[in-house]
Amino acid sequence: MTDYSLKIQDELQRIEQEEGVRIVYACESGSRAWGFPSKDSDYDVRFLYVRPVEWYLSIFEKRDVIERPISDLLDINGWDLKKALNLFRKSNPPLLEWLQSPIVYLEQTSVAERIREAAPGAFAAKSCMYHYLHMAKGNYRDYLQGEQVKIKKYFYVLRPILACGWIEKYGEMPPIVFQELVNGLVPEGSELRAVIAELLRRKMAGDELDYEPRIDVINSFLEERMTYYERAAADMAGSAKGQDEVLDALFRGALGEVWGA
Repeated sequence: MTDYSLKIQDELQRIEQEEGVRIVYACESGSRAWGFPSKDSDYDVRFLYVRPVEWYLSIFEKRDVIERPISDLLDINGWDLKKALNLFRKSNPPLLEWLQSPIVYLEQTSVAERIREAAPGAFAAKSCMYHYLHMAKGNYRDYLQGEQVKIKKYFYVLRPILACGWIEKYGEMPPIVFQELVNGLVPEGSELRAVIAELLRRKMAGDELDYEPRIDVINSFLEERMTYYERAAADMAGSAKGQDEVLDALFRGALGEVWGA
């Protein structure tokens, strides 16, 4: 375990003690999980937690997130399990990504695995594609127009656009690791794949990757795919299957497993 992993473990324990909660799952959710961290990338830690049973037995709405200020490369926050399961019902892509993160800092109790088992039934292709498409279009608009662009931001448009392609091709939640998306969707030997590979090599080597001339082969690909997926998403089927009883049982089971309720 690295020094920073130990620091993350210590911070998770501190949050449990200060907030009176039990953290049932914690993972990496940012560029480190996606497979293209820079040397100075933040540790984007996300977690799910459960409060004591009495906290839920209230007529009042209460804050259902825990956030800590970003400090010394550590960006850490989490969702109450009840909030997470309500978002899960809506096929929330960030939560579905957390559950398949390749970097898990903590997984105690069976809660995360039970949510994973329910995930195929919660996946809604249309809403997930719109999520990734919105992300891609926003980052493209903000960072990749003009003759000089913020070069590292290509990853933050390529990844969601390739996620759209994965949803269309395979009909399932796309993998979180960027290289898996590239391997599954960008033809080997193509100019686009070669340019992406070189950009990835530079980023992971610690090159500055600030403002540079736009990369026309990537811009052309992104513009064409954004237009295409806008049409494709509109023609997709709507919501996921109802799982309300399953999720209610999962929530009650989690309370029992964590607190003996």
